[in-house]
Amino acid sequence: MSPRAKRSLEPSKTDPSFIRNFCIIAHIDHGKSTLADRMLQLTGVVDDRSMRAQYLDRMDIERERGITIKSQAVRMPWEVDGQTYALNMIDTPGHVDFTYEVSRSLAACEGAVLLVDAAQGIEAQTLANLYLAMENDLTIIPVLNKIDLPAAQPEKYAEELANLIGGNPEDCLRVSGKTGIGVDALLDKIVATVPNPVGDPNAPARAMIFDSVYDSYRGVVTYVRMIDGSFSPRERIQMMSTKAIHELLEIGVSSPEPEPTKGLGVGEVGYIITGVKDVRQSKVGDTITTQAKPATVALKGYSEPKPMVFSGIYPIDGSDYPNLREALDKLKLSDAALVYEPETSVALGFGFRCGFLGLLHLEIVTERLEREFGLDLIATAPSVVYEVTMEDLKEFTVTNPSEFPTGKVKKVLEPMVRATILSPKDYVGTIMELCQTRRGVMIDMQYLGEDRVQLRYTLPLAEIVFDFFDQLKSRTQGYGSLDYEEAGLQQGDLVKVDILLQGDQVDAFSAIVHREKAYAYGVMMTGKLRELIPRQQFDVPIQAAIGGKVISRETVKAKRKDVLAKCYGGDITRKRKLLEKQKEGKKRMKMVGRVEVPQEAFIAALSSDSEKKGEKKGK
Repeated sequence: MSPRAKRSLEPSKTDPSFIRNFCIIAHIDHGKSTLADRMLQLTGVVDDRSMRAQYLDRMDIERERGITIKSQAVRMPWEVDGQTYALNMIDTPGHVDFTYEVSRSLAACEGAVLLVDAAQGIEAQTLANLYLAMENDLTIIPVLNKIDLPAAQPEKYAEELANLIGGNPEDCLRVSGKTGIGVDALLDKIVATVPNPVGDPNAPARAMIFDSVYDSYRGVVTYVRMIDGSFSPRERIQMMSTKAIHELLEIGVSSPEPEPTKGLGVGEVGYIITGVKDVRQSKVGDTITTQAKPATVALKGYSEPKPMVFSGIYPIDGSDYPNLREALDKLKLSDAALVYEPETSVALGFGFRCGFLGLLHLEIVTERLEREFGLDLIATAPSVVYEVTMEDLKEFTVTNPSEFPTGKVKKVLEPMVRATILSPKDYVGTIMELCQTRRGVMIDMQYLGEDRVQLRYTLPLAEIVFDFFDQLKSRTQGYGSLDYEEAGLQQGDLVKVDILLQGDQVDAFSAIVHREKAYAYGVMMTGKLRELIPRQQFDVPIQAAIGGKVISRETVKAKRKDVLAKCYGGDITRKRKLLEKQKEGKKRMKMVGRVEVPQEAFIAALSSDSEKKGEKKGK
């Protein structure tokens, strides 16, 4: 423990002038969690015996992958010139799919530590998070991390950072999250430059819910940032959006384990427990006030996240459907960006159509449902939302290929994104080639330094949800980074490719693709299904079709019994009679028989591609 760390700081209703609320923002794998570890040790809130790497990453899945998925708030004491300050730090995720977590964290802070790897420099997500912080008028503290690495170039990247945010290269602090170099200077700088929170302690209480989690023993644990007034234990509080009234059973701060206190005052970040078990009563972005002296004006809240990618999630065992519904309800509480609604599929039964912010988000949610709730699930191929206008001017919103209307289509609008790609200049040609094959249109190209270039493209979202990120990484030898934001709708030449088994359409395998890529999709899917569908007593044709036009076909050959085995020589007419009889039987069977597609074939056909790509993207 540092001699300047104070454990005696009384966390209840601290004077706002001694509070500093800040978050750490950076690109994925630039050392946010490691820097947070050193801060926890230096301020003494975690002793050396309890310390472990990435202390704030609580989920197994976070620790295995080395990525932060959930923001974590923690309170730390730090002494400057004999005065003890309360530092409320929020460690945020770095991946583009979890930007919504970052935006909520920024709304609870007055300052942001912008962390850049001294060996890699600024990357796409660093820029995206920086612009988010600037929109929130936060004080930015530029920091170069990993200066102890042999490949570090702090002078070069300090200049890059200074050019980006304005200021001198000397203002960029140099730290090492691994060894602890410069972390105490960073804490001093936070105290000196981040403004203290402002609020009226005598006004009616108003607190913003910026996060919440579900605890199976204690119910919903809600994380709040106090704006005005104060809360005390056993007080009755009211949610301003639902008007629900609860009693405050426990109130406290995370330090970093929950620590009950005598209350929360202006500017403080803490948690409240009301014993509520209904997850819908604690909505992220809601304002909490007291019942005795309620506030009249709610806080602004957060903009609702827009799902970018949709996928159907179905239980492999149909009886698990109620459990899946309950699991999604609980997960929605700790992941406010998850959107879902019930749907049914002829092939897969009852399930949910879920909206995600990206492919990694889809993969993480599916894995969390399987691990934390013990469910066996199948996820259909990811798709995006299309707006379809028919010849008679009827309009349809299509989130699932099976909803695509039949008949004459006038136009199809597809969602576009504005992608920002950062890379060393040597890879500009190969990046341009990749974007052009994905129907991209270049907006501009800028050089950020001598050897780093920023390319901005408009791309269809459907082209980047699968393996675009994976391709970008392999073509730039791992140096390229990607960030994207939505850019409205644009008309595209899109068609629906149906997969037919013996003339019957299988909704789970349908896809909406660009006309140029329809043939390739049809060939790939029919070839895959021919290997997966077991042989029947009759020939099974597998066809890919656009409307009434078949574009690809494979056939699963019939099993045949050797009816001639009992004939030893003899007259050919006897053999022909037996073969004709067999042929008639097959024909009759084909008329009445149905093709049984085993569950394993569905799982293999739907998940093998997307899972492989998702795994690579997660890494």
